[in-house]
Amino acid sequence: MTNSYDFDVLVIGAGPGGYHAAIRAAQLGLRAACAEREAVGGVCLNIGCIPTKALLHAGEQVAAARHASDFGLTFGEQKLDVAKLNGWKDGIVKKLTGGVAGLFRANKVTHLVGQASFVDAHTVKVGDKTYTAANVIIATGSEPAKIRGLDVDQQYIVDSTGALNVPDPIPARMLCVGGGVISFEFSHIYNNLGSKVKIIEFLPTIIPGADADAVKEFGKSMKKQGIEFETETKANSAVKKDDGVHVEIENVKTGEKRTEVFDRVLVAVGRRPRLDGLNLEVTDVAQNERGFIPADEQQRTNVPHIFAIGDVAGNPMLAHKAMKEGVVAAEVIAGKPAAQDAVAIPGVVYTSPELAWVGLTEQEARDKGYDVRTGVFPLSASGRAMTLQQTDGFVKMVVDHDTDLLLGVHIVAAHGSDMLGEASLALEMGATATDVALTIHAHPTLGETVLEAAEAVHKQAIHIMNR
Repeated sequence: MTNSYDFDVLVIGAGPGGYHAAIRAAQLGLRAACAEREAVGGVCLNIGCIPTKALLHAGEQVAAARHASDFGLTFGEQKLDVAKLNGWKDGIVKKLTGGVAGLFRANKVTHLVGQASFVDAHTVKVGDKTYTAANVIIATGSEPAKIRGLDVDQQYIVDSTGALNVPDPIPARMLCVGGGVISFEFSHIYNNLGSKVKIIEFLPTIIPGADADAVKEFGKSMKKQGIEFETETKANSAVKKDDGVHVEIENVKTGEKRTEVFDRVLVAVGRRPRLDGLNLEVTDVAQNERGFIPADEQQRTNVPHIFAIGDVAGNPMLAHKAMKEGVVAAEVIAGKPAAQDAVAIPGVVYTSPELAWVGLTEQEARDKGYDVRTGVFPLSASGRAMTLQQTDGFVKMVVDHDTDLLLGVHIVAAHGSDMLGEASLALEMGATATDVALTIHAHPTLGETVLEAAEAVHKQAIHIMNR
């Protein structure tokens, strides 16, 4: 690095990827700055992962109270203080974003406040001031995609940001447009809080990219809880009238159209890269046809000293992927032999049960030419799941028949995301199903179901019939 620049590395965006990059760069002795035009923590901490999980927890407590009489615990009439709920959620966000700001100070990262805009490939204007940097990391994240005919007003027709503000009263009828992760998480929240929820998805399946068996099991549980969903269906328009939001819904196979009325409509049809105001064209950094910035395994763009990480660099658009890429970019700039070479990146739908997966689906493994063997263990055979009243779901392992190598793990279970860490580590370590089966797991735990699924691969699971 040379002192002819103001900073060794300037990160644009203080979301999960950006703040990880800035802090790791500072840890490695680089002069690091991080520019953010809004709040530190980005979408994830402020209007994404964290507040959503807070509302999911609250909704699940409401649902749990409804079923407590099953084991003899009876409550009085439930009353929801919506203002207090929103305040509690916002308090968590404030604490975490304050924590990131504190980490910047502790690691001597210069926090720049304002819109960042390139002047040239080594110069960035932030607010009214201009800074030079030997290296720049673009970590500007993403924003909700829009649909023509469904104009978001953040009151009656909302995107994921608007849906975080729970209205009082709770909407009696809610439509979620899109059958992906965001839509199902919010449908779960509002269903537990008392809404009648319907989901429509344009594609033939919900949660595209997840294992077909896991999606089927997940869908059964969602329907059992009262969430309706239709595939191969789209919303053409949404108009607010006195009695609610009138939505024209069309079956994409038959062309049949109908109008239904809802109190609130969530538009959750994916996300797009957020690059407005960045003036990227002066840098010669390339974008693909969808607006993403391609990057190599070291997170370099086609301009070697400019890096791209997180959502802006393409799918999967996940906070944990951004965090890893941020660390990689910082370490590469510091001269370390780092690369984004993960075997697989886990995905989770944080409902109850959760849908969690890592690695290849069964179909993907077959398409790659593997002779596939699977092992499935149902939560209904887990003693711990019974004690938690959470017996929906299963653990499924996808394994190469010839080598016993673990290829993928798919979980539909309460706390499935917490069970997924073991599966991710096993894939990274090149473990076999036998390795997992030979590992002693604590009893009684939900994690035991991973062991039993591994044993089921070889028809040796103890607590089910091995057909």
